[in-house]
Amino acid sequence: MHILLLEDDLQFAQYIAQGLREAGHQPRHCADGAEGLLVASSEAFDVIVLDRMLPGMDGLQLLRAWRARGDATPVLILSALGDVDERVTGLKAGGDDYLAKPFALPELLARIEVLARRRPLAAEQRLAVADLEIDLLARMVRRGGRRIELTTREFRILEFLVRNTGRVVTRAMLLEHVWDYHFDPQTNIIDQHVSRLRQKIDREPCLPLIETVRGTGYRIRMSA
Repeated sequence: MHILLLEDDLQFAQYIAQGLREAGHQPRHCADGAEGLLVASSEAFDVIVLDRMLPGMDGLQLLRAWRARGDATPVLILSALGDVDERVTGLKAGGDDYLAKPFALPELLARIEVLARRRPLAAEQRLAVADLEIDLLARMVRRGGRRIELTTREFRILEFLVRNTGRVVTRAMLLEHVWDYHFDPQTNIIDQHVSRLRQKIDREPCLPLIETVRGTGYRIRMSA
């Protein structure tokens, strides 16, 4: 899973991130609340692990901002404030679970797995934008009713772009999330794959869906 970790204690964050990686997850760490708000607005995450006290923007302020804009990503709150009133406040602000510090890493991992399973299944079966449909279970793509055959890599690129419809997806983000590790951001491997994807997805008479953002990356148009 792609997990956003918001924790200002860098040593503690490294410990958690390492545990997440060893469990097979992909953590993205932010130490500042304002940065976390920006990152969560530009990327899709399966679970967010949120420290209660953050510089720049308080954890509960962040949580309320996410929920106000309709973001339903499961959120696990971490806090040294473990009394009942604090837990209730966190849950009422939109948190899905609350874990008091200190805690054992296996418990954190278990709670993350539980939160991920709570996500509505229907939301994970199908993605759609304009006349483009992605069946995640059958790994099938259709546009305007026409079936489109994609390679595994092309499918993952398209899925990531559609999950971030309307947002700019940088080449570095695609390299990290589609290839699962870091390449040189200057490599043209992304451009080559997106070019082939465009030939299949944006073939006439369909209007272009995949937009190039000069010097940055790509974006799926909100409508086409």
